[in-house]
Formats: sequence, structure tokens, C-alpha cells
Amino acid sequence: MPTKRTLLIGAILTMTCLAYAADTRPGYQNDAPRQAPGLLKTLKIFWDFTFNKPANTVPRQALPVQALTQAQLLAAPDGTLYRLGHSTILLKLNGEFWLTDPVFSQRASPVQWAGPARFHAPPLTIAELPPIKGVILSHNHYDHLDYDAILELAAKTEYFLAPLGVGDTLVSWGVPADKVRQLGWWESLTAGSLKLTATPAQHFSGRGLFDGNKTLWASWVIEGGGLRVFFSGDTGYFKGFKEIGDQYGPFDLTLMETGAYDPQWPDIHMHPRETMQAHIDLRGKVMLPIHNGTFDLAMHSWDDPFEQISALAEAHGQALATPVIGEALRIAQPHATGPWWRQP
Repeated sequence: MPTKRTLLIGAILTMTCLAYAADTRPGYQNDAPRQAPGLLKTLKIFWDFTFNKPANTVPRQALPVQALTQAQLLAAPDGTLYRLGHSTILLKLNGEFWLTDPVFSQRASPVQWAGPARFHAPPLTIAELPPIKGVILSHNHYDHLDYDAILELAAKTEYFLAPLGVGDTLVSWGVPADKVRQLGWWESLTAGSLKLTATPAQHFSGRGLFDGNKTLWASWVIEGGGLRVFFSGDTGYFKGFKEIGDQYGPFDLTLMETGAYDPQWPDIHMHPRETMQAHIDLRGKVMLPIHNGTFDLAMHSWDDPFEQISALAEAHGQALATPVIGEALRIAQPHATGPWWRQP
């Protein structure tokens, strides 16, 4: 079990982002200004994270993970997807491999001796990955932008697609500038065989005390191989989902944030009922819930996102895919997936 000291430091790291990313600060803004946390609310969240954390926010036992090999990936048919954990998805499209928000470190934190720790290991290492055509980044928070992973991926990746400002961070870390492409909302480009469009999200950015909202955050439309995929990144629910759905939908698959929600921060992470509505707004055919099952980032039980979104999908008659970490999933025709998160 984590010590109180580790929990305290983890809470400080998590709440720093909340405290210093108010939309009143200079920098990039959401279309609809979000609620600033304020000092008293931030202190309350800090207190709850440190002293009132429920025991069930972390699994009681090891989670199932299907190990992967490079040979398996190379032999997989086009249109196959693998969830590697949290918001890290590996897609194979037109013979090319693409990664979203690759996080392979043990902790989603500025340091590896404190902060939210993984519930499970990735199903393979970065060294075991085949050459990557492109990395698609949604924003710069630690559970989405992993310094060590980026540095290791730089040598085997052709393109890094990032929201405005995030690409500058990559270059400052040593990623060759000619590999980096930065986009604002509604901007598109072709990389490899894909068309990628950075679309709006309702969130914030920052990796420390003084860089709140200095870089942009985004969702992504991924088109190629006769398929259309939406990657939400991190976001609250907002009218932009309907606009994206009207312009780019329908989507064969939506990769939708479903986790780290709480009434204390309602407009930067979606509750599962909002995630379901966003999927419907997008005109998605199948939803794969992400941003869950890897890190402890909220007060809800670790399996609550899966239980809630499963019930909502059934109630709304929507198709849901919940593959085990590392399990192959065909984007166009996903197979039935069971409730692997239910532990005895």
C-alpha cells in the first residue's frame, strides 16, 4: 500500500494542475470558460486526495494483460487496434503503426518515486514495438505526455502530431524538429497514409506551477484505410462534440475519455453519462472507453468507469468495446468483449 507521504506528494502533483490552470490565466482558452478551482476548493480536493481516499480506487489484485510481441503486430491485419493502457492506443492502418498519448513509465508524475503508479505493466516495451509512423498527442499532462517514452520513441517514429505549443516542448526535449507537426483546432494535415485533424476539447494544460494553459489541448479525427476514428484526449462535455460529429462523422470507433471524473471538477473530465452523450453526438458506431484502468487519478472506484459506461451503453442501445489490455480489436468489426474488470 502507498505510504501517506507518497499519497501526499501525489495529491500535491495532481492538484497543482487543477489549481493553476484556471481559464483566467493568460494562454489558450476553452470556447466556454471553465470553473476556476479557487484556493478553498483546491485545498479541499487536496485534503480529500490525501486523507479521504477510498480503498477501492486501486485494484485488489493484478489485472489481466495480454502480452504482445512485435511479430504479432507485424502479422496483424490492417484496421487492428490494441489498448496498451490509460489513453495509449496502438493502431495499425494501411500497414502503418500509430500511437496515441504513449505513456510507458511506472508513474504519471514529474518524478518516478512518487505520484500515481500503474496498475499493470504495458503489454510490451517501446523497444519491442515495430517502427512507428506517428505519435498523436492530445495535451501535455503527465498521464498523456511521458518524457522518457517520447525520448525512446524519437528514434523509431517518423511523425509527432501535437497541439500548438506541445510540439515546441518535444523539440526542447531533443525530438528532431523536422519530425514534429503542430496543429490548432480544425487544422488538418496528411502524414503517412492518414489524414489527421486536431479538433476542439474542453480541458487545460500545464506541467508545473507557471505554465498553465501555455500549450493547447485537442481531440483528434483520424482518417485512413477506409476507417474513421475519433480520439477524445481529455475533455469535459461541450457542444463541440456535435460540431465534430456533424463535420466528420459518423465514426467507426470513438476512443472516449471515461475516467478521473468527479463533481468537484465537472467541466474538464466527463462523467460516463456525458461520455455516452458525446459518443452519440459524434455519431459513433462503437465506443471504446479509455482514460481508465491504469492510474488512480480520482475518488471513484477503479472499476466504476467500466460499470457505468457498460450500463449506459445497454440503456442507450449503443455498441461498446472493452478489450483486455493488449487484446487485438478489429476497428470495423469489433468482437464481443466481456467484463474483465470484475474481480472475485
